[in-house]
Amino acid sequence: MADFKFAFHLILVILMCGILRYCEADRVRGPLSGLASLAPSPSQAGDPANGTTWAVLVAGSNKYYNYRHQADVCHAYQILKKGGLKEENIVVFMYDDIAYNDYNPRKGVIINSPHGDDVYAGVPKDYTGTNLTQNNLFAAILGNKSMVKAGSGKVVDSGPNDRIFIYYTDHGGPGILGMIDEFLYAKDLIDMLKLKHSTGTYKEMVIYVEACESGSIFKGLLPDDMNIYVQTASNAVEDSWATYCPGDQDHPPPKEYSTCLGDLFSVAWMEDSESRGPKDETLEQQYLKVRNRTSNYSHVTEYGAKEMHKEAVSLYQGNPVSKTSQAESNTPMAATIQREADILSMWALYNNSAKDSDKTKILKKIEETTAQRRHLDDSISLIANALFNSVTKRAREPGSPVVDDWDCLKSMVRIYETHCGPLTQYGMKHMRVFADMCNNGVTGLDMENTCITVCRKESN
Repeated sequence: MADFKFAFHLILVILMCGILRYCEADRVRGPLSGLASLAPSPSQAGDPANGTTWAVLVAGSNKYYNYRHQADVCHAYQILKKGGLKEENIVVFMYDDIAYNDYNPRKGVIINSPHGDDVYAGVPKDYTGTNLTQNNLFAAILGNKSMVKAGSGKVVDSGPNDRIFIYYTDHGGPGILGMIDEFLYAKDLIDMLKLKHSTGTYKEMVIYVEACESGSIFKGLLPDDMNIYVQTASNAVEDSWATYCPGDQDHPPPKEYSTCLGDLFSVAWMEDSESRGPKDETLEQQYLKVRNRTSNYSHVTEYGAKEMHKEAVSLYQGNPVSKTSQAESNTPMAATIQREADILSMWALYNNSAKDSDKTKILKKIEETTAQRRHLDDSISLIANALFNSVTKRAREPGSPVVDDWDCLKSMVRIYETHCGPLTQYGMKHMRVFADMCNNGVTGLDMENTCITVCRKESN
């Protein structure tokens, strides 16, 4: 009987110790704990012997005038698939409203260059429509199947010997990237990457980002000791550019298309990858070629573990069959500022429309978009002038991130949108104004009172 009691108490002690250890671990998880709690351990995932290459491809926008973003992602998928990556290891995020859009002249087909093949066929629809969310993106990268809401449920189920390639394309602004459901703030993205690193579930990671001011997502934020190497379409203060647009002198889209087919940085790296064939190149060589091809417009920039750029591109993109000549992949291209591409597309639709009723509808959309832009520019200028009249703006140290207090930045944006309307993909360019408010001690109350005053006058 004594032996039974001893064994019973011993089991209780062991159970209590386990519970206490779990509770303590849960207490210290901190931000993103929901995503972190079920991240796979290195022993649970990936190829433990040779390593697997995973990819996450993200087009954050929707609507026909943003055609190029989904075209970029579909093209990237075809390159990776032909390069030897398995479909099960490629996670695709795109709204999927382009291929069968009323304005798409070739139903069920998406092209990424004027004479390009269909890049839509065979692309998996992992996260489309309203499932194109920040939560699902973070959960997929972290390998957290339990946190994914709808969609295919596919995640980066990687292990410690695996490599990961992430490619994102959409609109951006200082410190933010666009997504369908909400802005993706740089600090949240970097925190997620730090969490991924802490789980030990990858060997090395390469990230390519196409967006305006995309350098601001990583500048002053991404540590260089996480085995993450980044290329951005522009530095922290520049626009990125669309290409193969209506009106281009040398490389316009087919005449029936009323939209830009690709983005400058994206087309440059993908056409370079397709020109490699059996002869490989390093990430640095691709960076230099792409930087040279886009240099008339923006400056492709490196961040993170720059020593990784000596590695082969094929480690992350596979070995696609060569289909683009070296001469073609080095051809200079005309370009249009990302934020102007939608207006350009609308005017092209207007000019290509045969029916007066269609022209009237499109012209109304152009007028509404132009008026909204004018409201954004004017209201933010008036608000900034009113607030900074009583504040001396402090210069930022070189290499600093856009803002120190990211919660303040989010709050300023919420206050503006509450009283003045949505910031929109165009208004993302003003994010530095909101950051300056936080960096210079403007209070939320002052911001709210000023927004109410300015936007009430604007609406009258």
